[in-house]
Amino acid sequence: MPSEQESNPEGAESAPRRTWLLHDGKAGNLSQLAGLAGAIGGQALTARATVDLPWSLLPGGWWRRGIAPRPTGLPVGPWPDFAIGAGWRTGRTALWVRAASSGRALPRRTLAVQILDCGLDPGLFDLVTVPRHDRLRGANVVLTDGAIHKVTPAALAAAAAQWAPHLAHLPRPLVAVLIGGNSRAYRMTEEAARRLAEAAMALNRDHGAGLAVTASRRTGPAAGAILRQGIRGPGVAFWDGQGDNPYLGYLALADAILVTSDSVSMPSEASATGRPVHIFELPGGSDKFARFHAHFRALGITRPFDGRLEDWSYQPPDDAGRVAAALLRLRSP
Repeated sequence: MPSEQESNPEGAESAPRRTWLLHDGKAGNLSQLAGLAGAIGGQALTARATVDLPWSLLPGGWWRRGIAPRPTGLPVGPWPDFAIGAGWRTGRTALWVRAASSGRALPRRTLAVQILDCGLDPGLFDLVTVPRHDRLRGANVVLTDGAIHKVTPAALAAAAAQWAPHLAHLPRPLVAVLIGGNSRAYRMTEEAARRLAEAAMALNRDHGAGLAVTASRRTGPAAGAILRQGIRGPGVAFWDGQGDNPYLGYLALADAILVTSDSVSMPSEASATGRPVHIFELPGGSDKFARFHAHFRALGITRPFDGRLEDWSYQPPDDAGRVAAALLRLRSP
């Protein structure tokens, strides 16, 4: 349980909101936490707070009641307004913080929040948020259209100003090519890499499009080599992984976006631009991904890539803003 110096003083209504972002080290989860924290505002501390075996086997109710041991890696300082976990391993940590802060009068105790299904009953938390394609439902479950992210209009404007001089030599229309790779559901095979390289260069050759290309760690060395060899020329910028990451700049300056089907995060981030998002299908898939892609097509955000550049528009979703608004309503006295 907390020591006195860890507890928030009562009556600190004028203090800025404090949020602890509890992560498991995965980049996608960190991005969702950052996006939600930005929408909430105030101060945020990020911590890789973990629950080790055998304690991770304890039922969720033990963590909510505060009878489990303190997780390692928690920040030191006043209890936050929100303890937000993202991913499978973080839910118990958020519940522990909620229990440890419960000596304060409501509604000032910490609210336990979980991004994504962590395998615990959502009723244990103050709020859980999952994408609509997830099957989890509950009275306190807020559904999002895609993944929460930190790509905002302000971030895109800043990235456009930063990267416009670096991409000014590329022809228009400019296509951002966002390449994922191997996952539990999809495979980036060498054949798929060759098809993608050929399709991208056809846009450059037949439509005069400039290509701003970035791959990921999941692309793999063999497929990555094929893509770098196959997508090149005076109308191509292919990030080599060195220096500042141009990802946001590619999104901000693109007229259209081509993204591989293996990711929820990349189409969700691309949707912040309001520009056409074409989905390049990789081998594999799952029922969950099928539901996600069907939902984004129904919203008018994405279309399957058939070799052509199409033009359409839509209203970008604001998942982070919707979840933040729900949290701030819970936090209101």
